[in-house]
Amino acid sequence: MNLETKWLEDFVALATTRSFSKAAERRFVTQPAFSRRIRSLEETVGLTLVNRSHSPVELTEAGQLFLVTARNVVEQLGEALRHLHHLEGQQGEVLQVAAAHSLALGFFPQWVAGLRNDGIHFASRLVATNVGEAVHALREGTCDLMLAFHDPDAVLQMDPEIFPSLHLANSEIIPVCAPDARGRPLFDLNDSASVPLLAYSAGAFLGRSVGALLRQRNLRYVTVYETAMADSLKSMAMQGLGVAWVPRLSVEAELARGELVECGDASWRVPLEIRLHRCALVRKAQVRLLWRKLMEAGAEPA
Repeated sequence: MNLETKWLEDFVALATTRSFSKAAERRFVTQPAFSRRIRSLEETVGLTLVNRSHSPVELTEAGQLFLVTARNVVEQLGEALRHLHHLEGQQGEVLQVAAAHSLALGFFPQWVAGLRNDGIHFASRLVATNVGEAVHALREGTCDLMLAFHDPDAVLQMDPEIFPSLHLANSEIIPVCAPDARGRPLFDLNDSASVPLLAYSAGAFLGRSVGALLRQRNLRYVTVYETAMADSLKSMAMQGLGVAWVPRLSVEAELARGELVECGDASWRVPLEIRLHRCALVRKAQVRLLWRKLMEAGAEPA
C-alpha cells in the first residue's frame, strides 16, 4: 500500500476544520490539490472517508474510525522524528533548512560557503520544497530554518514576533530567452506582437510578482507553457520556446555562457529579497547561536 503521510495529515486537518477550503489553507495547498489528495487517500485505503454532501463536511463511519488511526500515526511519527533529531543533536546538531527550489540551487551553496569563509560553521540538511510546504514545516517544527524570497502575503500570515527573519541578500527576477545566431534575444518585449510566455502556475509567489509587472506594462503575450518550477521555465527558454522571468541567481551561469540572454531593460525586472526565518518558540541552542553569529556578521532583522 503506497500511503503518503501527508495524506494522513491532510485528513486530520479536514476532520478538525470540517471544511475543504479551510483545511487546504491550513495545509498551504490549493483547494483542488487538497481535494485530490483526500481522494487519493480514499482510493488507497479503499474506503469512503468523507461525506461530501453535507456542509460542514462530515466523516463517514469508516472515516471516524480511520481518524483515530491517522492521528496516532501522525503523532507517533512526529514523536519518533523529534526523538531521532534529539539523539542526532547530542552527537552534534544538524540544522534542517527548508528552502524554495530556486534558492536551494542558486543561493544556498554559495551562502554556506561564504559563511564558512567568515568562520561560521554549522552542519545542515537541506530540503528543497515549495514555499507553502516550507512555511508549514517551520510552523510544525519539522525544520529549523526557512530560506525564502520575501513574500508580503505569506508574511501577513506569520507573526514576526514568533517567526523572526533576517535579511540575507537582494536579487531580482529578469526576463530571459534564447539568443539568435547573432547573440541577440529571439523575442523583443517592446514588439507590438504577442510574446510567447513561459509562465508560472497560478498561486506561485514568483508568478504573482511577474503577473503584476505584466499587467502594469500591458505586455501582449500568449502563454505557451506553465509550471511552478523556475528551473523548468529556464530549460524551456533555452530551447527557444519563449520568454521566462526567472531569478537572476538561477541563470547566472547560462547568461555567462551565452545560452540565455536578458531580453528587456531594467524596467522589466522585479526586485527580490532573500530572507532567513526561524521560530522563536523553538529553543534549539544551535539555531540561536547561528542567528546571533549571522547578526554579528551584518545580517539585519527584517
